Amino acid sequence: MKKRLPTGLYALTPDTVDDDWLVMAVSAAIRGGASAVQYRNKSVDAAQRLRQAQRLARACRDGGALFIVNDSVELASAVGADGLHIGRDDGDPAAIRAALGPGPVLGVSCYDSFERALAVGGIADYVAFGSVFVSSVKPGAVRAPLALFARAREAGMHAVAIGGIDDGNALEVAEAGATAVAVITAVFGHAQGTARADAPAIEGSARRVVEAFAAGRRSGGG
Repeated sequence: MKKRLPTGLYALTPDTVDDDWLVMAVSAAIRGGASAVQYRNKSVDAAQRLRQAQRLARACRDGGALFIVNDSVELASAVGADGLHIGRDDGDPAAIRAALGPGPVLGVSCYDSFERALAVGGIADYVAFGSVFVSSVKPGAVRAPLALFARAREAGMHAVAIGGIDDGNALEVAEAGATAVAVITAVFGHAQGTARADAPAIEGSARRVVEAFAAGRRSGGG
């Protein structure tokens, strides 16, 4: 059976110590159309990371979104995540695939390197290129040209774009051939104040990215 992979909006969680706000925010993003959520949080200890991941896994199941864990095979396995995403410093993709097993989704960051994408093509279910634009989260990140997505599409790869993407440029990324956009700031970055006040704003932000990306797919990236 063909695996379900991130498409359209792939929401990346912001670092926060507020578990309740995080669950609220992710649930709002899913209501806004996020097909998948990737959990990563470097600001909390292992116990809180496990608690957050457990709650987010439930929220994603309830909302019908994929739940992907960043970096940790152990955490992904512990919470029954749908998959794992790794970068170049997270270990050998083949060894991680062996530890993860064949069922879960495995995504691999390839930055600006099509050669890396080719190298992991038989291991990864999707690859990620970026930063495609200047990112407020990682302002010094290497830039990845949009031409990579056309090459990836020609090679039959499922390619995710990341870095500086918002509702103003998601259309362009979709037209270039990306199958999903990984977004933090444009969905969650504005979030201030109470959880109740933030939920409609987050849902609306997510929906605008989803709509812009869908328009790009219709006009040339589909």
